This record gives sequence, structure tokens and C-alpha cells, in this order.
Amino acid sequence: MNYRHAFHAGNFADVIKHIILTRIICYLQKKDKAFRVLDTHAGTGLYDLTSEEAQRSPEWQKGIQALLNADRSKELDALIKPYLDVVRAMNPSDELKKYPGSPLLTRKLLREQDRLTATELHPKDAIKLKSHFEGDIQVKAIELDGWQALVAHMPPKEKRGLILVDPPFEKPQEFTRMASGLFRAHKRFSTGTYALWYPIKDVAQAETFATQLYNTGIKKVLRAEFKIGKSTNPPTMHGTGMIVVNPPYTLPDELNIIFPQLLPILAPEGKGSFDIDWIYNED
Repeated sequence: MNYRHAFHAGNFADVIKHIILTRIICYLQKKDKAFRVLDTHAGTGLYDLTSEEAQRSPEWQKGIQALLNADRSKELDALIKPYLDVVRAMNPSDELKKYPGSPLLTRKLLREQDRLTATELHPKDAIKLKSHFEGDIQVKAIELDGWQALVAHMPPKEKRGLILVDPPFEKPQEFTRMASGLFRAHKRFSTGTYALWYPIKDVAQAETFATQLYNTGIKKVLRAEFKIGKSTNPPTMHGTGMIVVNPPYTLPDELNIIFPQLLPILAPEGKGSFDIDWIYNED
């Protein structure tokens, strides 16, 4: 499948992915020591929800717009506030027109000592990405294959960090490439936190991916999946998944608070479900 960010910006998958991203960054901020975020498939960084791509199938209306409009509990709001604060800051009027991709979302959350490296292979997307960070000494935006960056940029000089791997799934071997890339990067930077996003379309394919991850021998691998519907034949995307290697110890409990409260918002027809489990959990 082809999952170009511009066509799906702000949809349910982005909401889940970006909430997890912000929870990890908030945890990293608990220590004063600097950290680096590497975003391997960064996209353009900012998405216009009034554009032709976003309007072709306005998935954001059932994603970020539904979340903003929802009657949320104080418990949920406390956990997703960093994420929603960034979205609201980019939309000062009541109308939702812009949605931050992971690079801009990350940048808004960084402290003075933290750094971001964002890589994007698509030439036009890379130009747009670089334009958002011109003159910003805390950000390096680079036109580069994210799979190369995943290994070449490890380990970061800060020796603390989060690596977000969020490919467009344009090629059939993307799951295998992600497992292989994680294995090689982890060899060089075993203490880093890795967040690997994937679409859930073919359930059997997602399970094969989990087996590939287990076979890497990496010891701390958390899986979080959120589905807004049931499997179909032929397969269609009905869920989103995130693998988190070396997750914050607080993350599973946080997601067990967040996901149940997001189900009626993002899957209002009552067909949604979620799973939070360990592929491998060994100290």
C-alpha cells in the first residue's frame, strides 16, 4: 500500500501515532540531560487540511477534528495535552486548517538542549521540510533515504534519544526492511527508544512482522495496536500499530488509559478495538 502523509494527515492513525510520540518525548524530558530525536521518514513537516490531497478523502475529520470536538475526561486531557497544545497553536482560529507532521510536533516539544534530525528522501518534500527549519540550530533537515539514516546516524552524540520510523509503505518488503533496519540500528545504539509505525491492513502480515521482531532477539519490544474496524476481504486499512523498543516504563499504563477513551471518539460505530502487549519483555 502507498501511505503518503499528505493524503492521510490528521487521521486516526496520525492521532494515535502522535500521542505515543509525545508521551515518549515527555518522558525523556524528565531528565535534564539532552536527547536527540531522529525522524527517518519525516515528510514535509506541515500539512494543509484545505489542500486537494487532504480534501480528496478528508480523514482528518474523523481523526483530529473528532478528538478536538469530543467531550474528554480530565484524565485523558492531562495525557494528550502536549499533543493538542501544538495542534491548537497552529490553528489560532476555531477552524482546523493545518496539521503538524511528526517533525514540527517534535520541534515544538524540544527543550533548549535537545535536538532533532529529520530526513526525507522525496526531493520536493525535502525542500518543504527544510523550509520550516531554516536558521533553526536545533534541527537538521536532510534529503536522505530514511533507511540509510536509521543506521548511519546511530548512535547520536547525546547518547539519549528517540528514533521514529514512519515509512510510506510504498514497497512490498517494507515490514521486512523495518525489522532489519531496527536490528542493525539497535546493534549500534541499544539503549535508544525506537518507535516504528505500521498500518494494519493484512492482519497476517502484521503478525509476521511481530515474529520478525521477536526473532531479532531485542529484549524490550512493546506493541500497541488500535483498530477502528474489522478485517475485510479484500484487505483495507482498518488499524494502526506502533512498535516501541525500550519504551518508557510509564507508557503501557498510559496507553491503557488513553486507548479505551479514544475508542468511542475515533471508532464511534462501536467496531473498534485495541491491544497493548509485549512481543518480547526481558531485562
